[in-house]
Amino acid sequence: MEQKNNIKSYSLSELQQIMKEMGEPKYRAGQIRRWLYNDRASSFETMSNLGSKLRTVLSSRYSIPSCKTAEQQHEFPADTIDGTTKYLVSLHDDMEVETVLIPSVDRNTVCVSSQVGCPLRCTFCATGYMGFSRNLNAAEIVEQVYLAGGKNPARDISNVVFMGMGEPLLNIPNVLEAVDILSDKRFDFSIPQRKITISTVGLVDGIDHIARSGLKTRLAISLHAATQKKREQLIPVSKEHTLERLHKSLTGYTDNTGEPVTLVYMLLEGINDTSGDARRLAKYSRSFLCKINLIDYNSIVNMDFKHVNSEKQDKFIEILVDAGLQVTVRRSHGASINAACGQLALSEKKAVPSARYHS
Repeated sequence: MEQKNNIKSYSLSELQQIMKEMGEPKYRAGQIRRWLYNDRASSFETMSNLGSKLRTVLSSRYSIPSCKTAEQQHEFPADTIDGTTKYLVSLHDDMEVETVLIPSVDRNTVCVSSQVGCPLRCTFCATGYMGFSRNLNAAEIVEQVYLAGGKNPARDISNVVFMGMGEPLLNIPNVLEAVDILSDKRFDFSIPQRKITISTVGLVDGIDHIARSGLKTRLAISLHAATQKKREQLIPVSKEHTLERLHKSLTGYTDNTGEPVTLVYMLLEGINDTSGDARRLAKYSRSFLCKINLIDYNSIVNMDFKHVNSEKQDKFIEILVDAGLQVTVRRSHGASINAACGQLALSEKKAVPSARYHS
């Protein structure tokens, strides 16, 4: 029997081309898209505004798979507003990723994955030690939000962050398609693009692409060091995407969009936590629109890093604030269930080689 193609693997423009080849009007693609993502149809037969002949042809050629929740872990106390939940999500081909729901008083945020694993192998991140399997398609990204939102995501989900497994800017076409679906105002469930954040380790070409795209999403950069040598030790790909190139790209991004970027800086004991590190970060950040998010290191099996004590953190913050920078300290969520920043990795692949920083 001939294997059917996954209808959800096609972008809107690709669906429009398929409709053209079938002799159907272009708007049919939008109707199908609405059935898939607004009504979450599981069969073509339910798509009542399509002709019966078209439904029959589509059924013979295409499948409509859906992601499923394989496991859930709750950070206690699970019955409070602050109980983070981690989902093991089974994708369309039964590969798996992790997704995190982070509730708080004024928002409910879903942290989505964009790749199965990650090829970049940042030394502080467990996902990189899984290796890389494949990119997610746009539907698999969107359906993570649906699963975390339960029966009523329109009520329960307010924000989405691309900060889960993978580097979003290595999967730009599907990430942008997912953003377009999630922010489609014609759907019952729609998230404003300004409440969607794309996080990257600083892939310059991808940042430039987003700056030209017209997206209104937020941009976060995992910086973690303001000197080239230290950053290369933490983020190997920064050998190519240097601090100098990144600075030029971020300046162009803020000039083009008028929006600030968020520089995420994970404080690591004895590595990037000195007063000198703070002054270098301040100097690097002053010439373009930005705010700085300081985050604690979350312990990861076999990774030889330690978090910074509160006294040293306060000194670091003082230097940045005195330099006129906007600084926030981001509270860690989900650390007890390995759901915090840098901790996402499928359980069978967590026995990673010991990761050490070499100065």
